[in-house]
Amino acid sequence: MEPKYRVHRFDLRMTKDQSRLEEFLNSLRGEVIAIIPNVTIVPFTYASRIDFLFIIEKVS
Repeated sequence: MEPKYRVHRFDLRMTKDQSRLEEFLNSLRGEVIAIIPNVTIVPFTYASRIDFLFIIEKVS
């Protein structure tokens, strides 16, 4: 049987959503394979920011 994967998009603000992310990860039934952040550069300040995460889950 081939493994199946589910990709979740999780929108977040890194300063506020730690508990939301923790709850989401604990609610997954499968195995988390990868967490990929979408990093953007804030114009004029050159600071980086994470807008959302792709969370890849292996489900059976």
